Amino acid sequence: MTCNVKNISKHGIWLLDKNQECFMPFESFPWFKQASVENILQVEEISPDHFYWSALDIDLTLEMIKHPARFPLQALL
Repeated sequence: MTCNVKNISKHGIWLLDKNQECFMPFESFPWFKQASVENILQVEEISPDHFYWSALDIDLTLEMIKHPARFPLQALL
């Protein structure tokens, strides 16, 4: 399975998966904002439409990426 990060800007990340490009704004995906470029680029598709950044321990589905409002951020304190 192939996916890769196509671009990183001050606003977010563009992920390319099977000819489909998705924008991941840092506002919706804050875990990536302070991450190194090297760690952001290390993404793998562990199953269809399911992505994992092992160095950052971030696990997201395509549904989460396309519709972040459906999956509000929560933190355990």
